[in-house]
Amino acid sequence: MRWNKASYLSAALVIAGSLTTPAYAQGENPAASDLTPLEMEEQPLRLPTTDPKVLNPDQKVLDVPIDPEDVTIDPNLDQAITLEQALELAKRNNRDLQVVELQLRQSKAALAEAKAAELPTISAQASLNQTDSALNRIAIDQQVEQQVQEVEDNIAVIQDQIQQLEAQLPGLNAIQTAIVNQTIVGLQNQTQDLQNQIQVIRDQAPSSANTLFNTSVQLEYDVFTSGQRSASIRAAQSAVKASEKSLETQLQQLRLDVTNDYYDMQQADELVQIAKAAVRNAEETLDNTRALEQAGLGTRFDVLRSEVQLANQKQQLSQAQSQQQTARRQLAQRLSLNPRAALSAADPVKIAGLWPLSITDTIVKAQQNRSELGEILDQRQIAQQNERLIKGSFGPQVSVAASGTFAYDIDDSFEAFGYSLGGQVNKLLFDGGATKANARQQALGAKIAETQFANFKNLIRFQVEQNYFTLQSSFENIATNECAVTQAEQSLELARLRSKAGIGTQLEVSNAETELTRARSNRLQAIIDYNRALIALERFVGHRQQQAKVGEVPASSADQQLCNQV
Repeated sequence: MRWNKASYLSAALVIAGSLTTPAYAQGENPAASDLTPLEMEEQPLRLPTTDPKVLNPDQKVLDVPIDPEDVTIDPNLDQAITLEQALELAKRNNRDLQVVELQLRQSKAALAEAKAAELPTISAQASLNQTDSALNRIAIDQQVEQQVQEVEDNIAVIQDQIQQLEAQLPGLNAIQTAIVNQTIVGLQNQTQDLQNQIQVIRDQAPSSANTLFNTSVQLEYDVFTSGQRSASIRAAQSAVKASEKSLETQLQQLRLDVTNDYYDMQQADELVQIAKAAVRNAEETLDNTRALEQAGLGTRFDVLRSEVQLANQKQQLSQAQSQQQTARRQLAQRLSLNPRAALSAADPVKIAGLWPLSITDTIVKAQQNRSELGEILDQRQIAQQNERLIKGSFGPQVSVAASGTFAYDIDDSFEAFGYSLGGQVNKLLFDGGATKANARQQALGAKIAETQFANFKNLIRFQVEQNYFTLQSSFENIATNECAVTQAEQSLELARLRSKAGIGTQLEVSNAETELTRARSNRLQAIIDYNRALIALERFVGHRQQQAKVGEVPASSADQQLCNQV
């Protein structure tokens, strides 16, 4: 049977009637669930991992990779995770959060140091010293030589006496000779004793070395500090509070950043699916165009246009896949995961919930709950206490001290005890105005904190209003874009049928494909923008609100009328 243009047109109208959505073809009104999808139907989801702990990094934070295998993705660590699992991994592994936690511990240690000033300081010292002075050694040698010289002088006197007695022996009788000889023997014995005494003096010479053991205990306490001690403690307490609020802020910001990174990953996954669908549509169009050319109903120009359209869609797919990999690595970096781990989204793209508060209630709660405002007030308190601390240096400083000592001479076995008691009062009289200038700096720091507080309140309002308005517009856009996707799908089908029937052009098909891709991207963008605005409101309010149950989002009457016209 031979087909002409009229036959193709009739067939196109019949097929078009069968391709339209049954509910719309029958003139039925679409339900709200048809207008507001909760999930993107084209996303291939993976089951979430049952053991997120396998993604944790190595605890050896100072190690660096050596081999390429250390940073090569392990297929066993390529896991899909939910948003809640991502948040838990972030709380456990995020390095920035760990730094803030360590800074809080530093602040608490500084507070303990400040409170230690309320107690006295006790210290002990012990020493063991041995000295051998060259001067002492010379003095001892001189003393020994002097004693030896005295003994030698005595020996010389005795020897003179012996010589005199020996000279008298020739003229003496036997009795006298015996007496003199006996006297000479006695003098000789004295000489020998004196010579032995010289050796004793040299052997028993005192040592020039001296060994002394000394120990002491000191106690010091600042009785009065003119308010410096109390100001230092209060400043440290405020610093701890500021660190706690900084940790709370970091947790809230981490939740926002991780959630946005997860939404980026979801969006990138969806854009890949949209790009793949666009490639499939372009391939189908190219096949149809070639078939029409072979049947004599199309032109080479239409085929070339379809080939160009397919090449463009493949390029878009390549870019989308690159963005997908980047988004996944961004989340992995934020979570500080194992360098061999890879992530993908397990949650479908859906509306995260409804914001339960009005814009005015949201602004009020945000300004009441934001931890940053409390942190600014704590910084103001720190500046005020530092001002008091500096001014206290102009007041009198009263301190007392006590010490006890014990010394023991090991060489001579002598020991002794001693002690000292005392008090001291210091008063700064003049320092050229340096202290007053320093105190003025701290006072101005408190004023700066007050100004920052007022400015941050205005910023909070702007942040809330900006995201609230985005939430509203995205809420309205979701249903509108769903209608646009449905209409774009039907428009593409009709364009293809018209092209097959020979009453349409390839340009109409290309335009319809482009519009369908744009509509799908807009629908995805509307849901992602809504979810981002929702999590941003939670962040800027300072804590999660009790949201309405996630479910179908009702479409506006204008959107329903728009879809009813399809």
